[in-house]
Amino acid sequence: MNAKDIEFWNGRYRQGRIPWDAGRTPQQLVQWLQRNPQPARVLIPGCGSGYEVRTFHEYGWDVLAVDFAPASVERARAVLGELGSRVVLADFFTCPFERAFDVIYERAFLCSLPPHRWPECIRRVWECLRPGGLWLGFFLYGHEDEPPPWPMTEADARQLVEPRFERIEEEPALDSVPVFAGRERWQVWRKRAVPLGPSEEPS
Repeated sequence: MNAKDIEFWNGRYRQGRIPWDAGRTPQQLVQWLQRNPQPARVLIPGCGSGYEVRTFHEYGWDVLAVDFAPASVERARAVLGELGSRVVLADFFTCPFERAFDVIYERAFLCSLPPHRWPECIRRVWECLRPGGLWLGFFLYGHEDEPPPWPMTEADARQLVEPRFERIEEEPALDSVPVFAGRERWQVWRKRAVPLGPSEEPS
């Protein structure tokens, strides 16, 4: 991420222009955690205000969250209090994580990136997961006249995500914030051992 990107997102947080901030953990994540009572290691890239950090922790997970915007990290640490140390100021793309993760949680991170960066992001998620690890959360689909956010299409998912991941769960999001309403999907993707073929940038 460059200085211009950092300043853009810092400005949004400092001005309170964060319509993607739900103020809570989405219910489908809570339901998934209840169905999967075997805590493991999870990463939250682009964590924003970090509500899900507390939820993962309460279910016994070893959680690490990163964000490259100082204003976001400051907000998350204020929200989380004693759990603020779980939030690190770092760039997901370059941070030297000590070991692989069992789960990477997605909520408004992929869609915050312009489409030309999606192949890099998807590859990085794949690299940071252990064999058979899961990329799960809320993925934005549809069309956006004035991005960000940048939603995916089904064609994007087939071309960019499916070579590296197998989709094993999907349903409409139940409690999206207004800016995402009707376009978010709860999805769980399992890491493939070997990519099926080369992925390409969307046209």
